[in-house]
Order: sequence, then C-alpha cells, then structure tokens
Amino acid sequence: MTAATGASVTVAGAGALGLCIALALARRGREVVVLDPAAPGDNASGVAAGMLAPVFEAALDPLSGDHLDLLRAARDAWPDFAPVAIDRTGAVWRGPDAGRIEARLDALGARWRRTADGPFTDEDWRLDPGAVMTVLYAQAARACVRFETRPADPAEAGVLVVATGAGGAGLAPELARLTPIKGHILRVAGGPETGPVLRGEGVYLCPDPAAAILGATMETGRDDPRVDPDQVAALKQLGETLWPGISALRARAETGVRAGTADGLPLVGPSARPGVLLAAGARRNGWLLAPLVAGIVAAYLAGEDPGPWAARLDPRRFDNGDEGE
Repeated sequence: MTAATGASVTVAGAGALGLCIALALARRGREVVVLDPAAPGDNASGVAAGMLAPVFEAALDPLSGDHLDLLRAARDAWPDFAPVAIDRTGAVWRGPDAGRIEARLDALGARWRRTADGPFTDEDWRLDPGAVMTVLYAQAARACVRFETRPADPAEAGVLVVATGAGGAGLAPELARLTPIKGHILRVAGGPETGPVLRGEGVYLCPDPAAAILGATMETGRDDPRVDPDQVAALKQLGETLWPGISALRARAETGVRAGTADGLPLVGPSARPGVLLAAGARRNGWLLAPLVAGIVAAYLAGEDPGPWAARLDPRRFDNGDEGE
C-alpha cells in the first residue's frame, strides 16, 4: 500500500500506537489528523504501567515466548523516537519457584543475574504513560498533526490507519479477529517509590513516588469499563506476594479494555479494505511496540520495505485459517 508523500492520512485512535504513528507520519511530511471520540488519555494506553519489558513478557506470557527478538527490537526503538524519560532500573522476580524462572531466562538467552530478591534483569525498562502521552501530543502538535474528538468514517478518509485497540468495529474486516481483554490496575499510595519492577505469577508492582502501580488482571472477552470489586480483591491478594502489607494500603482502581489476536501479536499492515491500514491488537504490549509499529506503518505508506518484523505482524497471517495456539 503506497500513498504519495505529503498525502493526507487519518489515524483512528489516540492511544500509544495512534500517537506514535501520527508523529512518525508527520515527520515524513504527511498531513495527519487523529480521530478519537474519547478525551486525551481516556483509553487503555492511559490505564497502563508503561512497561517496556521484553524479557519477563517472553518468560511469563506463553504468547510472547517466541518473540523475544521482536520485543527487544521494539524496546530499542524507544530512545531515538521521542525525548521521554525511560526508567532502566530493571525488573526482579519475587514470586515462588525462582529456579523455574531462571531456567526459562537461560532458555531465552536473556541477560540476568541472581540476587537476594530473585533473578534480576536490566533488559526490562519502563516509562510513565501519562508523561509520555503529554510529550507525544506536544510533539505531534508541533508537527501540525490535528486532533478531533469524533469517530472515524472510512468513507471520508483518503488513507485511514486503524489504531483503535478494542474499538473500531466496521472500519476493517480484520478487526473481527480481535478479542477484547479487560484489565484492572491499582494505583497504590504508600507502596514502593523506587527500585526495580517486581514480578510474580500473574502480577507485577511498579514502584513510583506518586503511587505504585499494581497490575494487572486480564479478563478475556470482557469489554465493560466497570471496576469489579472481586478482581480488585484478587489483585490485592496477589500483590501481597510481592510487597507484604500492600493490600491494606489506599488504592485507586482503574480499568482499560485492550484487544488481542490468537497469537498475541498485533495486526499491522494493509487491510483487505482499500485505503485502510491496520495497527491494532497489541494486547498487553501497546507501549512496548508503539515506535516499531509506527515505523512499519510509515514504511508501508511510503512504498518502502517495512522491515524484518512486518511479516510476523501481517494481518494476512491468519488467512489460511490457522488462528495460532
């Protein structure tokens, strides 16, 4: 799919993927408008810990286990993409069965070391989603990107990039392959303020001076935004394995709805619908993948080689009926 340099592009969705795509396209001289009916930051990208965590994602998430190389490349794209603060303190396993995790890290070829707290890696980084969204909005505005709070209409868009996460029904047929995934996080006052991210079985805790972030539930097939007290209670209980006493601290619960594919990777590339290009379904790795996906989208629209990772993300990979494991 090729659009002439300078041609107008509409990006549907103002989350991590949409903002990075808009900025990448504007830097190439495109006229870009970003459409999102929600207020800035009122999306799943705002309800996130901002982890750029290729190693522990590959070690703990079955759908990410075969993609450490791609996830590392995505992390490495961040420093040159935007002038944002990146916390490189690393991450440490504090759950049970550290030996199993160490064996998994070895099998992946990850860089790690044994510490008193558990296996630690400095390969996993983190950013502050709120602060980064502010930077991305500001940079996009300086690059003359326009923002409008309304839904996209493919009938009026010359070239449309769909980066709507769990939304966007009707914009492209491939979006029917996405499954909504609801998640809770807790912002905990009085939790750890500094140090590495703490990882456990089905739970993480990100230190922060304002409020530590305890996450995250993954409720496949749910797309309602309501806070579920049972999920909050379960998350607090898991948090006790990482930071004893955290369940008694004051916490604010937030929910976000993401979307995922059967193989855990997003749909990035031309849609079967003419004039539409997809960048949706990043599941739990939207912040991690955003600059890499933006580069692939920009290359597609310029008629350039989209690079070594594009085939793995191609929306047509499911056309043979193989939905993955």
